[in-house]
Amino acid sequence: MKTLVIITFLIGFTVQLSAQEGSVTVEQDPRIDELMKVYAEVNSKADFYQIQVGFGSYQKAQNLKSKIDIDFPTWYSKIEFESPTYRVRLGKFKTKLEAERKYLEVRKKYPDAMLLKPETNSR
Repeated sequence: MKTLVIITFLIGFTVQLSAQEGSVTVEQDPRIDELMKVYAEVNSKADFYQIQVGFGSYQKAQNLKSKIDIDFPTWYSKIEFESPTYRVRLGKFKTKLEAERKYLEVRKKYPDAMLLKPETNSR
């Protein structure tokens, strides 16, 4: 009886070790790629709120942007030139509510920050 149990166990163990390997093939509609391109293009031209943290010479703007990148590492930030100064801007917020919440957070570290409304004229 013990021999039968041991043989059954070994056969079960052997069958389990030789399990089949499978592969999965996902077929995607080619229109999804086109849709993703259109979505990215629309989002790149979308109006959004930003927070202007400061402005000044190019060197001052670079130093400020470095600090911003440390304080808010996951947020979008950039330096823009608007004659006669360089401006450091932070974030791309879709809604006014989101922008205002983030603005309050930024003001704790940068009290001179300003909330900028979306431009009405498209680029």
